[in-house]
Amino acid sequence: MTHTQAHPPAPTLPHMKAKIVRTEPPLVPFVVQREGEEAAPDNLLLHTVGPGRYRLRYADEDPRDRDLRGVLWARCSFGAVDDLGVPVGRPQWRMMHPLRQRGTMQALRCQICTNPARTPLGFIFLAGPGTVDCEQSVILTNQPPVCGRHARAAADLCPHLTADPMVFLAQSAPLYGVNGVGYGYGDQGVQVVQRPDGPIPYGHPLLPTVLASQMVRRLSSFRLVGLNQLLWELERTA
Repeated sequence: MTHTQAHPPAPTLPHMKAKIVRTEPPLVPFVVQREGEEAAPDNLLLHTVGPGRYRLRYADEDPRDRDLRGVLWARCSFGAVDDLGVPVGRPQWRMMHPLRQRGTMQALRCQICTNPARTPLGFIFLAGPGTVDCEQSVILTNQPPVCGRHARAAADLCPHLTADPMVFLAQSAPLYGVNGVGYGYGDQGVQVVQRPDGPIPYGHPLLPTVLASQMVRRLSSFRLVGLNQLLWELERTA
């Protein structure tokens, strides 16, 4: 790939490259990474901010490289889009583009179509069977919400889900933190030195040296329903 730096835009629709007119529009979630969209060249530095304290940054950092809480994000190139501004290219189904994931999660927009995700029932978050402990009072998710129109499509398309996923109807979903890795000095200079097992909450002392790849929200006020039940309730509110 070229050494052109890719930056995240405002939290709705990212800036893309040249447009392509689509003739047969397949339904692919907006957040899915496409073939040819790859990590940007690594030019990370550690800036000393105090005794034994560092802050990770890019040598050519731009304000858009950080989220609203000041965490540095992994860069990833953007591929071409069609005449509707939708990414094209072969879907990499098991990968979410980090900056499109960040944009939809930050703005609470549907991961399929990018429209506002709030429904009359609340925000819809999906999870695969067995991936979440429903006995917990707080659920953490890196999956952006879906709108009512695309709840069924998301279940059908996402390889992490099944035809009958767990559906969390949340009245609120505050930001929790990020998934990422921690950097420090090693044998190869600035390199990954920590791989946390789970999401890193905002405010954690590790965050100044973290390179984030996914934004995480916290569901603490939610109702668990089946997909068919959800669709029935949405139809009643239409």
